[in-house]
Parts: sequence; C-alpha cells; structure tokens
Amino acid sequence: MPELPEVETVARGLRQAILGRRIVSVSLGKTDFIDDPVALEEHLPGRRIEAVERFGKFMLLRLSAVMGMEPVVSNGDSAAASLLVHLGMTGHMAPSPAAQPREKHTHVCLLLDDGRELRYTDARRFGRIAYLTEAPLAQELTGFGADPLEVTQEEFANRIRSRRARIKVLLLDQGVLRGVGNIYADESLWRAKIHPARVGAKLRTEEAEKLRRALQKILQQAIVMRGSSISDFLDAAGEPGEYQRHHRAYGREGKGCYRCQSAIRRGIVAGRSSYYCPKCQPAPRGFSALPLPGGRKKKTNAESQKTRRSNGRGRRAAKRIARAK
Repeated sequence: MPELPEVETVARGLRQAILGRRIVSVSLGKTDFIDDPVALEEHLPGRRIEAVERFGKFMLLRLSAVMGMEPVVSNGDSAAASLLVHLGMTGHMAPSPAAQPREKHTHVCLLLDDGRELRYTDARRFGRIAYLTEAPLAQELTGFGADPLEVTQEEFANRIRSRRARIKVLLLDQGVLRGVGNIYADESLWRAKIHPARVGAKLRTEEAEKLRRALQKILQQAIVMRGSSISDFLDAAGEPGEYQRHHRAYGREGKGCYRCQSAIRRGIVAGRSSYYCPKCQPAPRGFSALPLPGGRKKKTNAESQKTRRSNGRGRRAAKRIARAK
C-alpha cells in the first residue's frame, strides 16, 4: 500500500500537471470504492482544481466553488469542496489525453478543460474516493496523528514514550503518526537500531529522538527517489519509484545486514511482518524470529568463525592421533 513518500510523489506530480484546470464532466465505471458516486457526477463539473495536497496517506484535491455561482454555505452544493483520494494497494491517478484508449480497470475519468482526462485506475479497488464539503472533511480528518515530516522532538517523544504498545505498532498507528507504513517503519527502526517489538514507553529519550531523525531522513530520501515500487506503484507520470534499491531491512530476510553482515530476520509484530537485524537491533525478552527460508538458521560471522576454529581443532587432533598410531 502506498505510504507517505509514494502519496507525496503522486501529489507533487499532479500539482505540476493539473493545477488550475477546470473539471468539465465526470465519467464513472465501477463505483464500489466511491463513497457517493452521484455526488461526483453532480458536484464536480464546473469546479477548478485549486490545490493538490497530501494528508497522511490521503490526497486532497481542493476544488473551487462552482464557476459562476455564489457559495451556498447551507448545504455546500456549490461552495468550495475537496476530493479525497486513497490509492489503496493498486490505485493510480494521472492525466491522459482524452483520445487515448482507457486502460483496463479505469473507473473514474474527469474531463478537464484542456482536453485531457484525469483518470483513476485500480485493479483491486481497495482505494477510496469521496467528495467532501468543508464540515464533513474536517470530521473525516479528525483523529489522525502528527505528520512525521513536521513533528517536533518533544511531540514525537510524547506520542511514543507515553504508550506501552510496541514501537512498530505505534509507527503504524495513523492516530499517532499519519502516513507511515510497514516499509518505512522497518527502515527507520533499522537505522535507529531499535527492535520493532520494543515497547514505546521503554525507549529512552535519546532513542526516541534518534528514531525521529531516522524516520524523517528516510522519508525525505524516499520522496526524492519518488518512493518505493514494490509491485504496482507508479508516480503521476507513470514511472516507478527507485527507493526500493536502498532498502536496508524491509524484504531482505536472510540477506546480510549492511552494518554487521548478520542475516536479516523476519518476525511478526501485531500481525505484521517486521524485518530487522538481530545483532544491531537486539530483541526484547521473549521475542522469537521466524525460521529463515530453507529451514536452516543462517550463522552469524561470530558463529561461523567459532565453527571453523572448532573444525580446525578437530582436524589437528585427528592428525595427532593418526601419527601416534
């Protein structure tokens, strides 16, 4: 599922491509992921796209009041509104020439005043689109946590160290920090050398700050590289991201840690796979990693050296016995 860097990448691309364009008409395909399909058809035509913003894992297309009409504050039918978009697992939103054949699984087409269509495609339809006026939008966004790119040292420490949940759970909790998902939680914990199963309240103040800095740096780097394309993610220009080439923990089970060469392990924290280095990120008592693929536990460097020394001693002893005979 696209996380903060991927959503920010798409939002920036759309901002460059469609800002200021006016919606002429709406064409819908399957609508089971749209809160109110009729609202899109009735209220989007005539509105100008005034801003494209990211809020956590959501995109917000800020829409003007309907052209040539005074805002109707009582019901919001012609007042300024927003289109809330969640890409789900396979959602993609990008402008295309109206004459270009529509791809399979194209479910929303907004004809723009420059002859292009803003198209939303989603093979699995796990995303969400909702037309929201000011009050419903404010209610929708209530309860979300701080933006991890903007959260201060003090606020981050308070949100993490005041809770007894595991740190991986806290990073994924959108009520604590909005926008972080499995990939960047694992990557930031690896960089901060904190095990994903540790309890937030047990982190020292300096550890919390180290984690905040690691998280912000990784998110910023991922945005520059247009996010991580693990399977289906494409930016607004139809290009995959590149940050997956720089993953240090996520998806690297059995591969050597970039710091110490120990095998990266995978464990389950709150039902989610978590990747970590058993040496750099010591596990809390009672936590067990899953067996490595192939059913064999990969030896660490220290264990391998110990085995080689032991084998060497055994061979030398065998030679001594043979000579004595």
